[in-house]
Amino acid sequence: MLEHLLLLHSNLYIYTGPSGPFFLSMATTTIEPDTELSAVNSILGSIGQSPLTTLNYNNPETAFVYNLLVEANKDVQNEGWHFNTEEHVLVTPDSITKYIDVPNNYLRYDIHDKHIDKSRDLVRRNGRLYDLVNHTDQFEEDLYLDIVTLYKFEDVPPVFQRYIISKAATRAATQLLSNRDLTGLLKVQEDMARANVIEYECQQGDHSFMGWPHETSYRPYQPYNVLNRR
Repeated sequence: MLEHLLLLHSNLYIYTGPSGPFFLSMATTTIEPDTELSAVNSILGSIGQSPLTTLNYNNPETAFVYNLLVEANKDVQNEGWHFNTEEHVLVTPDSITKYIDVPNNYLRYDIHDKHIDKSRDLVRRNGRLYDLVNHTDQFEEDLYLDIVTLYKFEDVPPVFQRYIISKAATRAATQLLSNRDLTGLLKVQEDMARANVIEYECQQGDHSFMGWPHETSYRPYQPYNVLNRR
């Protein structure tokens, strides 16, 4: 039969065999990404609650579960993974004030230097970089930073979305129901989701034993960055 099929457009075929011709439409399967609504419904389903059609933040339980999702999303991304970590990012001080503003979605940032550098120690104060060593928030030169960024839940890779949902569901069972048996079951699922995340991280991070040079700086792979995560 396959030799009598002609592709007309996308998933539309025409059959030209003895009993034809007639048109065939091949169904395709699409995977919809998780949204905050679907994530909240997954959490509610894990603790035996009915799903929602919309996120009504005036409902105390909905608002509580949504906040658990937001907190879990931030906690997971704060660890710094391949998808939300950028190295050697150029930041330039303002030409007049000499300030370097720090966006609110920057979770962590540090000088791009794989050696111990005590000449600078950066933190965020008043929405901009502050140097604890030199006691100033004014910089005379460009800096290169390693940055961990917080992304919206919808922009997180699916394997991380499932981990975030599992973590939030475990917290929901603990804080809303105080059900030890259910919490234990959900914790097992959370651990399995984290194992999938670690596998994804090792594959997508292109790690090697010898590391990978970045321009003129050599950065060896440091296994504890993954293995020490709990």
